[in-house]
Amino acid sequence: MQETRLDLARIRAARRVIDPLFLDTPLYRCEALEPGLGCAVSIKLETANPVRSFKARGTEVVASLLADNGSQAVVCASAGNLGQALAWSGRGRGLDVTVVASRFATAAKLDRIRALDARLELVDGDHEMARDRAAAIARRDGIRLVEDSLDLETCEGAATIGLELMDSAPSFDTVLIALGGGALATGVGHVVKAMAPEAEVICVQPLGAPAMTHSWRQRRVVTTGRTDTIADGVAARCPIPAVLDDLLLVADDAVLVQEASIIAGMRLLLDYAGLVVEPSAALGIAAILEDRDRFAGRHVVTIVCGSNVDVEAYHHWVGAAPVRRSSTRGS
Repeated sequence: MQETRLDLARIRAARRVIDPLFLDTPLYRCEALEPGLGCAVSIKLETANPVRSFKARGTEVVASLLADNGSQAVVCASAGNLGQALAWSGRGRGLDVTVVASRFATAAKLDRIRALDARLELVDGDHEMARDRAAAIARRDGIRLVEDSLDLETCEGAATIGLELMDSAPSFDTVLIALGGGALATGVGHVVKAMAPEAEVICVQPLGAPAMTHSWRQRRVVTTGRTDTIADGVAARCPIPAVLDDLLLVADDAVLVQEASIIAGMRLLLDYAGLVVEPSAALGIAAILEDRDRFAGRHVVTIVCGSNVDVEAYHHWVGAAPVRRSSTRGS
């Protein structure tokens, strides 16, 4: 494999500074899902932790390095999950954390950022506007700007999930990874391709937020003017060139899925796995639903990456009635 920015030795070292609360997360075969999907499905569950997403694996590495270097403050832009994670990791290491987010971000995520003692600044635009504002704060105050996916700590922290897949999973054919900024996809993808190159790495993005997928397909950065998806955690418009370069080396495919499939995936994870997840976490299941023939008879691992979802929105999308068993069977 050609060289990415990531390094296996640093990824292994990252495990030593990440709080054990975020490590060795459940990985299990979910047989109840399989009749409706037509393939063997294993779930890597990244929601059973204090911030209910995988993001703290990266922020633990960032915060540890900052604290060791005597830094006192840090800022990031976030759709919600990174902000929670950085607030949690920073609070534990005595860092003053500022999070910039869109005021249209999920209310539950914003409330949790505040509850973790971070300073929250809201902008009247999308995540890209929040990124610009966070960068301005970093310049003004002379503090570290954490840029998710660009900063290697965020990618290599996420990559520890890949180490756990390699250590714990029986042989699998495919790993399905939610694709937004790219930290999760490049991190896990790097480890999988380094240690099990025959396994297929497929990234999944909503049709309404396709910038990174278009970029991967065209092998150049493609930006979009807007996003339109319920999967706010992956709703990026402006891919980072260095991250795309890494993704081109580790991803075998990048696919787009419809909103209806994301919702159906959330329903299936509730009804057959007992999991309440945010839309981004259902992207892997959505990909199987949209192309059952591709995955038929294969062993697929999907990373359930977050469960920070507004309760009212969740009920609106998923509803209260269970999915009928017959409705999930493949055609």
